[in-house]
Amino acid sequence: MLAIETKNLGKEFWRQKKTAGVLGSVRNLYQRDGERLVAVKGLDLEIASGESVAFIGPNGAGKSTTIKMLTGILHPSYGEAQVLGFTPWQERQRLAFHIGTVFGQKSQLWYHIPPADSFFLLGRIYEMEQRDFVRRQNELVELFDLSEFFHVPVRKLSLGQRMRAELAAALLHQPQVLFLDEPTIGLDVVARQNMRNLIREINALGVTVFLTSHDTGDIENLCKRVIMIDNGGIVIDQSMNSLKRDHLAAKIIRVRLEAAIDNLPCITGAQVLKHKGAGLKIALDTSKLSIDELYMRLRELAPIADITIGDPPLEDIIANIYRHNQALEQERRELANET
Repeated sequence: MLAIETKNLGKEFWRQKKTAGVLGSVRNLYQRDGERLVAVKGLDLEIASGESVAFIGPNGAGKSTTIKMLTGILHPSYGEAQVLGFTPWQERQRLAFHIGTVFGQKSQLWYHIPPADSFFLLGRIYEMEQRDFVRRQNELVELFDLSEFFHVPVRKLSLGQRMRAELAAALLHQPQVLFLDEPTIGLDVVARQNMRNLIREINALGVTVFLTSHDTGDIENLCKRVIMIDNGGIVIDQSMNSLKRDHLAAKIIRVRLEAAIDNLPCITGAQVLKHKGAGLKIALDTSKLSIDELYMRLRELAPIADITIGDPPLEDIIANIYRHNQALEQERRELANET
């Protein structure tokens, strides 16, 4: 069963041009001079129930606009969308009972009252039976370890505590789809890891997770599928494993030789990132030189005491994909201008 499905989904905005001077301001009152901005164009998505998907892209790519359409906040300019069988912008109230949202920079908890009181209000909003509400609240308080601060006003909580309570509140009515927009923003290392562990547990219970984040740690640790969007359209839609495989022409090689060397001879495809005594850190382009070939070249210098082979950081992979996509867009624009 598909949790989210879109067909040719698009959103355009009209931006009025500002004209300097008093006469320009008067003219704007009577004439609608402006330009059409394409935020999302022709989006086709199929997300199965229980999937964990990262929906990523640079600022202005169309991520937030897409989420607002999928949650019913915005009407699309064209196209179709179904979330759990509901058309979001037509059945927003009914859909709200089946989805949860967590926005890192926007709170659904009331600032001056404790999370316990916010939970009580949310229970009434979602029309939960008292017995079901108490049972579910107790489950979430235990799972998210909220008891210590559950009756403390939100304004007095640390950011990590507040975000745990935010996530728990979004799950109070047992949603089937959870939309997460930068859920770990601003958290310290420990709080961020705790948040990720909780999200993984939720996804393991069958809740569909739709995540947007600029934190590559969130993407790599939480999601099995990555959808990249840029200029309103999908650039890549594939599994995390295939993303790494298809876009990892480089490897990071760390080597410790049994004897120190002064200089590493120039080897095509191998770039020395760090060299200190017998230790080397090398960026290897496997399209130009295989790992076996590099290994043999290094053994000619000195016996190898230890070697590790790793992938470059995910953020480097994503940045390279964006740069490649921007270069293609530039080429297309230049060709269009020539014709």
